[in-house]
Amino acid sequence: MFIWNEANRAQQKAVLERPAVTISDELEKVVAKIIAEVELNGDEALLEYARKFDRRAQPRLLVSAEEIQASEGAISAELKQAIDQAYSNIRAFHALQLPVEKRLETQPGVICELKYQAIEAVGLYVPGGSAPLPSSVLMQGVCAQLAGAQTVVLCTPVNGERRIDPAILYAAKKCGITTIVESGGAGAVAAMALGTQSVPKVDKVFGPGNGFVTMAKQLLSQSLPGFAIDMPAGPSEVLVIADERANPAYVAADLLSQAEHGPDSQVILLSNCKQLIIEVRGELDRQLLQLSRSDIARQALENSTLILVEDIEQAFAVSAEYGPEHLILQLGDPEPYLPLVKNAGSVFVGDYTPESAGDYASGTNHVLPTYGYSRCYSSLNLLDFYRAYTQQTISKGGLQLLSKAILPLAEAEGLDAHANAVKIRLENNV
Repeated sequence: MFIWNEANRAQQKAVLERPAVTISDELEKVVAKIIAEVELNGDEALLEYARKFDRRAQPRLLVSAEEIQASEGAISAELKQAIDQAYSNIRAFHALQLPVEKRLETQPGVICELKYQAIEAVGLYVPGGSAPLPSSVLMQGVCAQLAGAQTVVLCTPVNGERRIDPAILYAAKKCGITTIVESGGAGAVAAMALGTQSVPKVDKVFGPGNGFVTMAKQLLSQSLPGFAIDMPAGPSEVLVIADERANPAYVAADLLSQAEHGPDSQVILLSNCKQLIIEVRGELDRQLLQLSRSDIARQALENSTLILVEDIEQAFAVSAEYGPEHLILQLGDPEPYLPLVKNAGSVFVGDYTPESAGDYASGTNHVLPTYGYSRCYSSLNLLDFYRAYTQQTISKGGLQLLSKAILPLAEAEGLDAHANAVKIRLENNV
């Protein structure tokens, strides 16, 4: 237990430090080489990586339309219903985010408009290292579908001689995705950014991944003109604020649900109740024994802290300093504290709102800024799949009025050609 008010400022900062993100010069060199090989050899490079990294003796790239269509019958009725329910909720919430164009006459004869255009070609990366993630397909695919992207490419790795999981295919089918590539890692990102014989070139890549994926996204966005990525990413994290009446079993379960993501995940509890912290510690030990990924969760707990604060107001101040990906509020009456929420990717309010709900099916998006980027980045939303642009239409009379602002400003900045582009029009009597 870390007692916040008994620590100095350096100790407080240290306890909120995240696990080091492994971005080494060697990793950058390896990824740069992969990108170069994909650019040179296209499909053959991807097939070689599937043989080398995914242990596939006879790899393939594109999933057939027949296999996508047959996916519905290859999963259980229970799983199909779960995907359908999650899809419905996610689509309903994100449909509320459809952009509305604006038009304003800022002064007589000067019309300004704000317009939106869907990004035409998008790539969706779905990790597949230890388990298929149909939820990640839905979170990204629904947005691409609602925005109306013309080209949607989904890349996911498949290990060994298994076929791609039908749950992935069914989720993709729900989202109208027909181009599914069995390829992962930095090579898949490079293929989507550069284009190959089988993989269409896209303008923006979305989705989480390991260090190789993250490095590839960064390198390509910095070097390839016109190519963009969704957001910076780091290890997964959750912060729980709980008061004295919180259920320690619920708190521990929320902490462990995030800890099992990976050994570099981080979970933090902030509470004003010492007894609750003690009971949560006991619950963590008990529940760990029941988890199939307990070894991973234990490693993550080594990066994690249970913190005793003076009061709930202080807990929110500490949370704002940390900037969590997920913020869970297990408070008797959370409503008065909601205005204190700052710098959180997604907020889960009340005893019956676990982070798992947002990960799968409540309707909000689970692609969130991590590693403190919640201070300046938003959760993935529909507008990420659009570009906004402006349009203006000015009459001659409108330009005459507007010239009283344009000409003095152009003169003050010493830009004669700017001023002349206005004067030549006003002096033309035609």
